[in-house]
Amino acid sequence: MNQALQLKIESAQFRKDNAKFNVGDSVRVHTKVVEGDKERIQIFAGVVIGKRGTGLNETFSVRRISYGEGVERIFPYHSPRVDKIEVERQGDVRRAKLTYLRKRIGKGATLVKELEKKTVAAAK
Repeated sequence: MNQALQLKIESAQFRKDNAKFNVGDSVRVHTKVVEGDKERIQIFAGVVIGKRGTGLNETFSVRRISYGEGVERIFPYHSPRVDKIEVERQGDVRRAKLTYLRKRIGKGATLVKELEKKTVAAAK
């Protein structure tokens, strides 16, 4: 299929609120969960350890420690099941994939260096 035609068809299904986050950021992903005839919002909070894909196929992985056990979930970025994505804290990393966090234990498993805001000091 022609690339331009495919993008035009997919553009109607893209996420309207562009959540800007990168690998290493701590995020809270609000997902819609259907239980019977009821629908509720469930929050999955953790560190983004990877992003992949383009267009509608874009996904991101979030890792957290739950009861001493590492839990990872992969979310489709443009899914209607993902209600919203909140960035709690921006991380400063030098890698595209943070798979090394899987080997860490305790606080080191969730610890990613926080991005320091660059302030211009007028030293005049």
